[in-house]
Amino acid sequence: MPRRPILVLGDLARAGLLISIPIAYAFDALTIWQLYAVGFLVGIATVFFDVAYQSYLPALVDRHQLVEGNSKLEISRSSAQLGGPGLAGVLVDLLSAPVAIVFDAVSYLGSALLIFRIRKAEPPQKKREAEVSPRMRDEIAEGLRYVFHHPYLKSIAACTASFNFFGSLWFAVLLVYAVRVLDLRPGVIGLTFSLANLGALLAAFTAGRISTRLGVGTTIIAASVLGGPMSLIAAFAPHGNAALLVLAPALLIGSFTNVLYNVTQVSLRQTITPGRIQGRMNSVMRFIVWGTIPLGALLGGALGTWVGLKETLIIGGIGCCLPFLPVLFSPVRSIGKMPEPVEDDDVVLDPLLAEATALTLEQTRT
Repeated sequence: MPRRPILVLGDLARAGLLISIPIAYAFDALTIWQLYAVGFLVGIATVFFDVAYQSYLPALVDRHQLVEGNSKLEISRSSAQLGGPGLAGVLVDLLSAPVAIVFDAVSYLGSALLIFRIRKAEPPQKKREAEVSPRMRDEIAEGLRYVFHHPYLKSIAACTASFNFFGSLWFAVLLVYAVRVLDLRPGVIGLTFSLANLGALLAAFTAGRISTRLGVGTTIIAASVLGGPMSLIAAFAPHGNAALLVLAPALLIGSFTNVLYNVTQVSLRQTITPGRIQGRMNSVMRFIVWGTIPLGALLGGALGTWVGLKETLIIGGIGCCLPFLPVLFSPVRSIGKMPEPVEDDDVVLDPLLAEATALTLEQTRT
């Protein structure tokens, strides 16, 4: 399906769902079940939006501009996140949480309007000659085969999924730990995350140059190696506002490596995937790498209750130090410069041929 309408509808859906929270609060009708429902449905809309935007970008820019395009998207996102947490802390402190959610809902309306104004026509997706009306089940199966047979994609999926699992386990108790153990106020927590997002912004500006200098594979591996220990350091922050001196640098470096990793590996995925199955590839990758997040969050909450908040942060931090292994011991480490774009033809869609093509790409390291 065309991607732009999906993006607009995803934004409008999230705006409507979020605004229901302050409305219910105003009438003294807000319940935890509504929050569960809103969180669930916002998650669905977010999946549609994120898969669509990652698949939409290659239709808006040339393939050799994908790293620059993803970097600029990260600059936009990081700039917003730089001020967002701090503003959220101020709004919650001064006006209450429901009012802060009103601002969030309005931001989605603004996003929908901006996306609606994109005028570049999206080229229609080619279908194989034999395809008349493929079933969704067959399309899902094709995306799964493509990802799991591709030597680059399956390794990146394993790395990202395991990091997201332990990262969500860690993050599930981080805010509770910051409030209950470190005794930090919402404003200080918001300031910490705002400072941390400077790292994401810096990575967005420099990702292209770093991957060009170090090589695509080395950049992906280095970013996945350096990010994990930052989560472990956060568990040993001192009590009170002095925690800012530990948390802010750790989160800053962690956000830098996270964005550097994402810009590089997402650009690689978009480059080596034919346009016709961009959506399927991205949805499969999303299912794999985000599917571990609720599992990690549930386990993090359970461990926080059973063994303690700090102990859970340590477990999550140790786990975040390990996900680099799948990409280290894979052909990803041999990728120098970004591979040539894959032509969108029927032959290259064969997963086995795609795998063979990937293995014979130019290599600058052994």
